[in-house]
Amino acid sequence: MAQETTQAPPSAPAAPARALLPFILPAVVVGVAASLVFVGVSTAAERLQRVLWGPLPDALGVGRYSVLWTFAMLTATGVVVGLVVWKVPGHAGPDPATLGLDAQVLPPAVLPGLVLATGLMLAGGPSLGPENPAIAVNVGLAAWLGGRFLRRTPGTLWPVLAEAATIGALFGTPVAAALVISEALAGRPMRGRLWDNLFAPLTAGACGAITTTLVARPTFDLGLPPMGHPRAGDVLAALVIASAAAALGLCAVYAFPYLHAAFRRLRHPMLMLPVGGLVLAALAALGGRLTLFKGLSEIGELARDPQGWSAGQFMTMTVVKLAALLVAASCGFRGGRIFPAVFVGTALGLAAHALVPAVHPSLGVATAVLGMLLAITRQGWVSLFTAAVLVASPAVIALLCIASLPAWLLVTGRPQMQLRADGTPVR
Repeated sequence: MAQETTQAPPSAPAAPARALLPFILPAVVVGVAASLVFVGVSTAAERLQRVLWGPLPDALGVGRYSVLWTFAMLTATGVVVGLVVWKVPGHAGPDPATLGLDAQVLPPAVLPGLVLATGLMLAGGPSLGPENPAIAVNVGLAAWLGGRFLRRTPGTLWPVLAEAATIGALFGTPVAAALVISEALAGRPMRGRLWDNLFAPLTAGACGAITTTLVARPTFDLGLPPMGHPRAGDVLAALVIASAAAALGLCAVYAFPYLHAAFRRLRHPMLMLPVGGLVLAALAALGGRLTLFKGLSEIGELARDPQGWSAGQFMTMTVVKLAALLVAASCGFRGGRIFPAVFVGTALGLAAHALVPAVHPSLGVATAVLGMLLAITRQGWVSLFTAAVLVASPAVIALLCIASLPAWLLVTGRPQMQLRADGTPVR
């Protein structure tokens, strides 16, 4: 009997270089422009934040982070953002609870209001980051301007370039953009090989990352002490912490549609956003000033002194920040959920270290951030990447890969913190 042979499926044909070269110029332009938009909005918001939470309360004789000023600022932020959503053309875009990293193309008239609402939110203190609005703005600008001035370029390319460029700008490296795009491509039919499809987005992400690095010099490394050679106890700690963080994140995910529906019952942005601001102020009064804002600079303050808080204080900040993220994302503030989720994971990881000193702080932070981001975003590569760059310890990477397995089993097939237009969760 003739022996049966199994042949490997033929690989997808590679695109010739001349087919990829025309995408370089659009990718470079989008990468640089997307980075400048992101840096410009972030810088303006940071300068306004310094005024609102520094010289202004000083001039009024009020403590900068006193309970009185916190209530006044967050309520006022809800009012002014509510006015933007109510009165500015385009209403600052669609319901932010329906937006993720894969933004839809918004009409140009919507973008100024979205930029204004995002900048005011970032300066005022709600617990959201700039990522989702920044991606939406850059996608809208790229699609509009690209369609007007480079009509021969496929229209479907502009959103992909803008998304990759903005993610590269956000993280200061094109690696994050490549991981997000490759994860998105995994569920779609592709023409050609993976790297042919990644060529233009990776170019845009690299240009966005380099521009941000040259202009703003961002860093995610928390400066925690590096780990030595992993031990058996470290493997157990990684598995437990990542799974616990994922379970805690899922609690917020399951609560999200109910809290969102509760705020929707108020029906008007001039009710939803000020009420949301009041709730956020009450949470900040409970959790302290570090639970305000997007959380990126605040995690640096936590990491500079891991012994400066007790396990109970770290857990209080964990729960309060997660609740603040949930409220801010539900009531209509324009912002993303990744950066505050990183704060939640960082506080939880440091709580694990404070509770069990044998848990290395780098291990605790990295694995808790991993589990929290897996639950909130369902983005495996971004979760691994973000957790790894926070601690800059090569010994943690293998432990992160191991810890991601039980955490992923917990979150896969479950909802994520994003809703459809009808209010049902995205899975």
